[in-house]
Amino acid sequence: MRFLRDLWPAATAAAPWTAAALTWAAGLMLLASGATPSEPARFVALMKIEPVILIEISHFLSSILGLALVILAFGLRARQDAAWAATMIVVLVAAPLSLVKGFVWEETTALVTLAALLAPFHHAFPRKTRLTRMEVTPGWLFSALCLVLGAGLLGLWSFEHADYADQPWWRLMADADANRSLRAWAGSALVLFGFGIWRLFVSAATPPIVGEEDPDFQRVRAILASAESARPGSNLALLGDKRFLFSPSGDSFLMFGVRGRSWIALGAPVGRHDERLELMWRFRELADAHAARPGFYGLDAEDLPDAVELGFAIQKLGESALTPLETFSLEGRRRGNLRRAWRKAAEEGATFEVVPPERVPPLLPDLRAVSDTWLAGQAGGEKGFSLGGFHDAYVSEFPVAVVRWQGKIIAFATLWPVASKEAFSIDLMRYVEEGPRNIMDYLFVELMEWGRGQGYTAFDFGMAPLSGLDDRPLAPMMSRVGRLLFDRGEEIYNFQGVRRYKDKYDPLWQPRYVACARKWAIPLLLADASLLASGGVVGLTRRPKRVEEALPQAA
Repeated sequence: MRFLRDLWPAATAAAPWTAAALTWAAGLMLLASGATPSEPARFVALMKIEPVILIEISHFLSSILGLALVILAFGLRARQDAAWAATMIVVLVAAPLSLVKGFVWEETTALVTLAALLAPFHHAFPRKTRLTRMEVTPGWLFSALCLVLGAGLLGLWSFEHADYADQPWWRLMADADANRSLRAWAGSALVLFGFGIWRLFVSAATPPIVGEEDPDFQRVRAILASAESARPGSNLALLGDKRFLFSPSGDSFLMFGVRGRSWIALGAPVGRHDERLELMWRFRELADAHAARPGFYGLDAEDLPDAVELGFAIQKLGESALTPLETFSLEGRRRGNLRRAWRKAAEEGATFEVVPPERVPPLLPDLRAVSDTWLAGQAGGEKGFSLGGFHDAYVSEFPVAVVRWQGKIIAFATLWPVASKEAFSIDLMRYVEEGPRNIMDYLFVELMEWGRGQGYTAFDFGMAPLSGLDDRPLAPMMSRVGRLLFDRGEEIYNFQGVRRYKDKYDPLWQPRYVACARKWAIPLLLADASLLASGGVVGLTRRPKRVEEALPQAA
């Protein structure tokens, strides 16, 4: 008994794959049985005690249930609780049907044995999702189609030496045994075809959004105000489009977005250092229980050991520019252009001010006018998830740096502070084409002087996408493709221009990564993250408005 107890964890771990294989084999058995002739002696004896119509119905249903077992095998492999329950029901229904259709007691014995083997392992299928949320890949659907076609060919081969072998297949439907075989095959094929069409129009496996609700962000604000581990981008938690997973102590949280099967955590957990890894494990386990695809977007190099601990694959996204404030200066030949732009803007009357959050609401109409004018020239409109958008409640959460010229706000940036004061950054950065040239250079210089006065050690300029990827013969394929886009994709996005602009502030370039449970899923995760940030496909394809259309809205 002790030996059996020691083997139980290994048996539980092997149960999903083993159950999937056995269920698939059982489904194939029923499909093949429905396509081949019945055993004559048993069939004649059965007809003496059973109506023919009952034999016909049970024969047809048995083949349909065989196809159902083939489909459910995929859900068992994915450890879905609903797939386990449905498999038990289908097996227990198909077992007596095998006796009714032709007294095939061997099939009944195999099916009852399968049910007995599955019954003790309910706990090995922890994913609490509905069958309609089960993902069926095109490759798997094609393999199921091959099985059904194979069963049909087996039926034709089985009857090819009969007296009616030279008749067309539709004439065979009128004959008894061949009739049952081809009718069962045609029914299975139609069911599979309908299932495939349904999967084309139904979301593959959109998991329910879970997490603790905090509509007023009270807990989130409290954690951000005292977090040991937080980065400027952690303030995106207040955007209102995330779900949260809190630690048992309530001192840490992990924020994530959901699109389709992808659950995408934005950065590492925020709060206490000692709770980070536990929150990451809970996030992965929660996503796994809902048959979702977990991943982390925008990790730092120091987060990678935790991602490796989770067994995640890692891919570099780009590099983030971090300028140390202690060493930043406008002196020297290299800073000549920046120094002249800053001085000229001040001489032409530009003024700088950081407005605290409590004084931001009265400025919102002026800030929105600048924002709407700036957005008119941009493709895609407002962003989300990994980028902030202009929403009154969100903008009012932070200090706002404003630049005025002739008494009018012509540029602004919302600031992302952190409790540790290791670094601060900006989120929204918008301006109008009025006043001095290079007004954003003036804003950045003033911001860094302000940050130094506030005790911050660095200014985070944000990420340059695809920067720092290598195009070497042995580099990962995604890195090589990313480097090609960085070098040749200026029509898609100004990759090199973003890098050059931030480079003139002499930043330290730090890598940023995405992590996912499987390497092949990283492109899917990146696509879903892009759609979350842009607001869907419509947001990606939206073109900028003409200036004459936007000015009345801005006014």
